[in-house]
Amino acid sequence: MIQSFIKKGSFQDSVSLMLISKKLSNLDEVDEVSVMMGTPANKSLLTATGFWDDMFNQATPNDICVAIKTHDNSCNVVELISEQLEDALKNIAQQQQGGSKLLKARRFASANQKLPDANLVLISIAGEYAAGLAEQALDDNKNVMIFSDNVSLDDEIRLKTKASEKDLIVMGPDCGTAIIAGAPLAFANVIAKGNIGVIGASGTGIQEVISQIALLNQGITQAIGLGGRDLSQEVGGISALTALDMLAADQATQVITFISKPPAESVRKKVISAMKLINKPIVAIFLGSNIDKPQDENIYFARTLDEAARLSCLLGKVEASASELSHAEHRSILGLYTGGTLASEAAMLLALELGLTVCKNHDKGIMLDQNGHKIIDLGDDFYTVGRPHPMIDPSIREQEISQLGDNTSVGVLLLDLVIGYGANTNPAESIITGYQKACAKRAADNPLIAIVTVTGSEQDPQCRSKQIDALKAANIVVMDNLPEAILLAKKLISPLKQIRSLKQYPLLDHISVINAGLRSFAEDLQASNVPVVHYQWAPIAGGNQKLAAILKKLN
Repeated sequence: MIQSFIKKGSFQDSVSLMLISKKLSNLDEVDEVSVMMGTPANKSLLTATGFWDDMFNQATPNDICVAIKTHDNSCNVVELISEQLEDALKNIAQQQQGGSKLLKARRFASANQKLPDANLVLISIAGEYAAGLAEQALDDNKNVMIFSDNVSLDDEIRLKTKASEKDLIVMGPDCGTAIIAGAPLAFANVIAKGNIGVIGASGTGIQEVISQIALLNQGITQAIGLGGRDLSQEVGGISALTALDMLAADQATQVITFISKPPAESVRKKVISAMKLINKPIVAIFLGSNIDKPQDENIYFARTLDEAARLSCLLGKVEASASELSHAEHRSILGLYTGGTLASEAAMLLALELGLTVCKNHDKGIMLDQNGHKIIDLGDDFYTVGRPHPMIDPSIREQEISQLGDNTSVGVLLLDLVIGYGANTNPAESIITGYQKACAKRAADNPLIAIVTVTGSEQDPQCRSKQIDALKAANIVVMDNLPEAILLAKKLISPLKQIRSLKQYPLLDHISVINAGLRSFAEDLQASNVPVVHYQWAPIAGGNQKLAAILKKLN
């Protein structure tokens, strides 16, 4: 049987009541207890789950509805649950009073007065009221993140359209994750700062990708959530397009990672077109979609979240390195390798990136020779007749490098450095000597950029880190692997794109938050030193929509 009662005028957030419901349901005297606010949606849920009692018709959204499933028909059960509920609510109040004092407000206007520079409202109230508060925030020129679900599709479209017209963004509804200007919003992780900006219509997708980025020792600039319906046919990717504009204009973001379940095809085309206008590499993962080709202009497609993270980190390293180097526009790339397989892979990767064809016969160790670009294996038999292999005696490569002082058509030099037993005791020294001789002959406006990959371990006799440190001290670039080296070389010789004039979004530089709903979200922000005021929202006029509308007009 169901026994019930109503606690009048005691508004609580849904998470607190769910925890109370679980605790009360563990009592021996009951089978199960449901504790909910008397909102229309919750009343429907009470009916659907078999907890309905006609007395709940009298409950307002500010009242707590308590339904008890029990075989005990005495009034003692109701008294017990009522006492336990009071104790639980007192504990919540005491916990909220302890610790650091949280700035609070009971009216939206008061929240604005206490935090006048607030530029985002985080909403986690009951879904049927979330749209009204979001509209109020947009009217006040504030960005919005809606954690709440059960917001209608029509409301979502209306809110996102209004936000776009005002150069604002609505993240959500049902947006569980965001990290903006270092602020953890709702379900967020502590991730180091880096140069990768993330956009996602999947909260856990964002969390997994940024976690993988952190495991690869890189970081992020922003993580912008969209809500699961944003890329639907109906919504049309309104917030996705705004988020792309935001990260396109964000100078700290050098790589963009975009995460979504398969979008509507028309929306996918719209988003891809917008991505191609951005002068930054973009990693896109549309989970479950077929990939026709791995790359389309500046867009790199990934199949899995792990692959998206690894691609983003690779591109992040390339972009970070390129931003610190001179440009070698329209000049050629020369690769001088001591390892034949490394030369072959370098030729293959460079040919793929530049649309070239590798050499099939490898005459004189030449793996690629087209359009001025050349990759040579100096370990080929042609170069080792009567002399040691260049991994043992690198003098032949040192000589080739030094001669580039006169060959100014070459802008980027690709090299390998192989260490270990049997190899030269200090191969970095030979590279440095040849490079310095070449640079000494070059004019300042025509530099030679050398990019090296190192094959070997820290435990090798030459010590990997010592070789790398010596190269870097000589202004030689060291990349972790050949894909990174090739992508960097390509970027350095590619024509610079004309940068469009982009509107700026102040939200990405500084964030102040009005939090409405779950208090824990405000506490997390405060612990992260983010300016926040907790708006102790409750339904206006006891949830009476007509009266609330009249009061709004009077205000």
